[in-house]
Amino acid sequence: MSDTVIKQTSVTRFIDAPNLFIGIGDTNFVYRDLGPRGGVPILMLNHWGAVLDNFDPRIVDGLATRHRVITASYRGMGATGGTAPVTVGEMARDAIAFVQALGLEKVDVLGFSMGGFVAQDIAMKTPGLVRKLILTGTGPAGGTGINKVGRVSWPLIVRGLLTRRDPKLYLFFTATENGRTAAKAFLQRLGERKEGRDREPAIGAFLRQLKAIKAWGNQAPQDLGRIGSPVLVANGDNDIMVPTANSHDMARRFPNAELVIYGDAGHGGIFQYHSDFVAKTLTFLAS
Repeated sequence: MSDTVIKQTSVTRFIDAPNLFIGIGDTNFVYRDLGPRGGVPILMLNHWGAVLDNFDPRIVDGLATRHRVITASYRGMGATGGTAPVTVGEMARDAIAFVQALGLEKVDVLGFSMGGFVAQDIAMKTPGLVRKLILTGTGPAGGTGINKVGRVSWPLIVRGLLTRRDPKLYLFFTATENGRTAAKAFLQRLGERKEGRDREPAIGAFLRQLKAIKAWGNQAPQDLGRIGSPVLVANGDNDIMVPTANSHDMARRFPNAELVIYGDAGHGGIFQYHSDFVAKTLTFLAS
């Protein structure tokens, strides 16, 4: 184990975790690594257009009180090199190679939105690698409305640009008072890290990932019954990006699933209810 990795054992806050790099083939992947060693690590996979600084620090820190947590930027995103894949399958293969390059034999995988697509595909491709799955704000291959994510998102992205507000305000949260309050708090948390931030995503990579999302939405459904790992599915009750009906659908189709739906919440329900989500996830991982 290198000196760089050894130093990570003392890091307890995501905003303090240094950016690390690991080479896979001809590509360097940027990642952060924190929390106690021992046990099964959690690999966190994030949403369309996300870089390292789009992970909610409260969720990462909460999970890292008991587990090693590893977050990474996808190929072509942030400071990770290469060209962004245009299929979820390619992203899953990258993630599998990343885990193997770290020398890990088993992981728990937490996927949000597009990261949930990737998490499912990892479990399908390498079932022995995944101990437990946490799927949030996401849906299955061929799921309801997933091939329309771009159509739903672009008007709200433009609205964000016109109002000089982060589009996640409109995409991830409801328009209620509770939703707007949670959105403001979430966006403030994302800005807490001042030094060593990941690079902003390039528009080309952003568009290539959207192709991957549309392809996932048009893909034939997978046999989720093949995934025997315990699964925690969580979402808001009004997800306009990946409709909440997909969360109910997945929970029915996995052999061993638990479903959590947050009221008056959207795509980012786990951010709005981050304390409850962390508590439920820690209980799920410990069971």
